[in-house]
This record gives sequence, C-alpha cells and structure tokens, in this order.
Amino acid sequence: MTDSSQIEPQEADDWASAMAEQGAEPAIDDPWAMALAEQGEVQEAVEGVAPGVGASVFKPLAALQPVAAPRELEMIMDIPVKLSVELGRTRITIKQLLELAQGSVLALDGLAGEPMDILINSYLIAQGEVVVVDERYGIRITEIITPSERVQKLNR
Repeated sequence: MTDSSQIEPQEADDWASAMAEQGAEPAIDDPWAMALAEQGEVQEAVEGVAPGVGASVFKPLAALQPVAAPRELEMIMDIPVKLSVELGRTRITIKQLLELAQGSVLALDGLAGEPMDILINSYLIAQGEVVVVDERYGIRITEIITPSERVQKLNR
C-alpha cells in the first residue's frame, strides 16, 4: 500500500470516483477511505461557496496601470531636497581633530581628477566633474549611478 504523503490529488480524486462508482461507502475500519470521503466533501463545499476563488485572488499583471503616472508626479515636484558634492572622505582621531588650525591640510581619499560624488539627501545618485562658469563653481554630471553601483559605493 502507498504512503498517503506520496499520493497526488488527482490520484485521490480517481480513487474517490472509483469508490463512488462501486457504490461503496467508506468502511469505518478504513481510515484512508474515510479521509478521501471527507476530502471530497470539503472540496465540494469550497467549490459551492466560492467558485473560481483562485482566479479572483490575484489580479492579472496586464490589467495593472503604470506605477507613476505623470499626474501623480506633479504632487512631489516642489518638495525641496539637499544636493551636495563630495570631494572625498577621511577618518581622523579626536586628537587630530583638536590639533586642526587655520591653514591645516587634510588628506582625502579622493584623487585629483577623479569624479566627485553627487548626493541627494545624503544618498549617492551621480558622479560629476567640477566646472567654472562666470567665476562660479558648478558640477557637470558625467554618470548616473545604478542601484547596484550605489550599494558598492556605500561600502567604501
């Protein structure tokens, strides 16, 4: 005899159908036959109460609207964000910090000519290079950072 955990639902339905054709009611001594009969009753009750439940639980993907419609973006267009450009970073001790004076020089981990990090609200979003326009500093965006690159940059 087969273990009940190895029987497919289709096989159980076939077994119940064969038993019904023979007109045999499950014997009280046969727990397997009782379980099959009970399963059939439960399935009939579920199908009678909620036909096609599986189809209505999940909406089809084709019916979904685009995530961000242009009209929805208008609501956030005037929210201010903080943009900053980072030349480089360094770690110093509190003793070194207290020794700083006017004219002190700190070595940063950024190299000369290396692209600078452009941060929005402290999140890296792009890299760029410094430009001077009408005696003012500016930054030219040279690369937009992909999400996977953002994770790598955070780890440095």
